[in-house]
Amino acid sequence: MLYKRIVIKVGTSTLVGGTGRIDLGFLDFLAGQIHGLRKVGADVLVVTSGAIHAGAEIMGLSHRPATIPEKQAAAAVGQGRLMQMYLQAFAGHGITVGQVLLTREDFRDRKRYINARNTMLELFRHGIVPILNENDTVAVDEIRVGDNDTLAALVASNLEADLLILLSDIDGLYDGHPGSASASIIPVVKKIDDRIRSIAGGAGSDCGTGGMRTKIDAAAIAMDCGVTMIIANGRRENVIADIVAGKQVGTVFESQKTRRLCGRKRWIAFGAAPRGGIKVNEGAKTMICEHGKSLLAAGITDVIGSFSSGDMVKLMDADGNQFARGFVNYSAGEIEKLKGEKSSEIQRILGYKDFDEIIHRDNMALQRAVSGNRDSRNNEVV
Repeated sequence: MLYKRIVIKVGTSTLVGGTGRIDLGFLDFLAGQIHGLRKVGADVLVVTSGAIHAGAEIMGLSHRPATIPEKQAAAAVGQGRLMQMYLQAFAGHGITVGQVLLTREDFRDRKRYINARNTMLELFRHGIVPILNENDTVAVDEIRVGDNDTLAALVASNLEADLLILLSDIDGLYDGHPGSASASIIPVVKKIDDRIRSIAGGAGSDCGTGGMRTKIDAAAIAMDCGVTMIIANGRRENVIADIVAGKQVGTVFESQKTRRLCGRKRWIAFGAAPRGGIKVNEGAKTMICEHGKSLLAAGITDVIGSFSSGDMVKLMDADGNQFARGFVNYSAGEIEKLKGEKSSEIQRILGYKDFDEIIHRDNMALQRAVSGNRDSRNNEVV
């Protein structure tokens, strides 16, 4: 058994299958496979979608809810129904489950981030399988993670999981359009680069919010945190058992274990959301990325947004590509006055000097995955 801690994400399309309704038979199939993992000593957590779909079923809606209030209402109705179905299916295999609901705020705040981790670890210690979902009842655009692929990757990072499995309605990442006769599955991805991002298409079905692009973003998070990720068809027979046995299933995104981030660096990189940005010249980027140096005022070319001392900001190169995140020692207004100046000039310019560095290296985490979507919301996930 190579994997001691496994996070399994189940998409709405996988839960529903071709029936249009959440499939209890599939949940029994899932529970049976997880029972097998637990028998050999693995901790398992399930990130599930489906609350909104379950609520829409009960409410008799003929369409998927589109507005935030509609989604919140459907989630309020459906979350209990969904958990009841998980309870029923897993109890049939002697497994106790516990519900965990999170929002983006639980990853932004360091204390809440640690508390969420401690709760899930305690559930593991009691032999309980956590069933986790984004709290769609209260989530709005400003606080929602946005998709359960990203949520699963953030949770896998938080828990230092060995393996993240995304069960979808597709067989893996194809090198072309999945419907094309010439397209084939890419068995292994070792690096998220522009080519990989360019072949990621839109949503795979009408049931859920995720698509291949969100899965690639999730892979970037997982790989950088030392977590192997696999995209596979959730309806494939013995899919989880075959993955854990090392059989070729779906697409494997190999983890960067030699560059695994420590706990606090993981939170800096993937938890807290930036309040603004700082552009730097090529020399400063080189010193930060290749020599592990702090950010000094001399290397700054522009300040973006309004933020205070102690806030998280993203660091960008001259082309606007994000390459790091960190906590600033000075406010946006102060940095605007200091940009391009030597550290020895801080006292003269501001009338005080609390720090030599704008961002100390200990309070910074690098972005290692290449992103071709620098202005999107998902590019905030390093």
